[in-house]
Amino acid sequence: MTDKIDINCDMGESFGAYTLGMDADVMRYITSANIACGFHAGDPGVMNRTIQLARNHRVGVGAHPGFPDLLGFGRRNMDCTLDEIRDYVVYQVGAMEAFCRLHGVRLQHVKPHGGLYNMAAGNLDILRVLTGAVAALDAEILLVAPAGGRAQAMARIGREEGVRLVFEAFPDRAYTREGALVSRRLPEAVILDPQEVVERALALVVEGRISLLEGGSLEMEAQTLCVHGDNPGAVEMAAAIRRGLESEGIGVASMAEWV
Repeated sequence: MTDKIDINCDMGESFGAYTLGMDADVMRYITSANIACGFHAGDPGVMNRTIQLARNHRVGVGAHPGFPDLLGFGRRNMDCTLDEIRDYVVYQVGAMEAFCRLHGVRLQHVKPHGGLYNMAAGNLDILRVLTGAVAALDAEILLVAPAGGRAQAMARIGREEGVRLVFEAFPDRAYTREGALVSRRLPEAVILDPQEVVERALALVVEGRISLLEGGSLEMEAQTLCVHGDNPGAVEMAAAIRRGLESEGIGVASMAEWV
């Protein structure tokens, strides 16, 4: 149970002539933005504009590095060496830091994307590579990781590498009993009803639990909630979550302000 929470959203996922997400509208309701770095989505111009948008709304800026997989939107696992994964992360975070300096913004956090995020949750060697890369760049940068069953082991690795981990839950995604996200290939993986998502967000923050697809609930402690900006009702959902939290006296602030 907590009296404060961060709301984050994956952003900057447009690419060239293609527009994805409703960043300008969603940005008003979140406190941290995970901005694509060009590997799974985004491009230099989109990165630049999204950081400027976040700065204008006083939203914390995070790098959202993924696998070099534009066709698969970074959601597919890739058979990469640990050295390759480290280099991918350093390359993308370094580019994001450069744009942050351009706008006088501090890079607040790193949140791996898609397949890289999921693989790090299941493979602590990959997580150690990620924490080591972040620590080498700037140990003050926060690293976002999934809340749930492996949180304690992940937090231990973060402490060993000198990086603070921020644990994240997804009120608009279905969970399995093991605390994993239900595959997007299944029809019930993404929850589209704003009221249901608000109820799940409140349960996470106030009660420290998340309801499961097969029934019952799972204990889960999170410091940040993710809403997906590419959902059809993304703007309505982000606004409803923020209103629901604040109506219960829960403060909404970027993760760097209170974690």
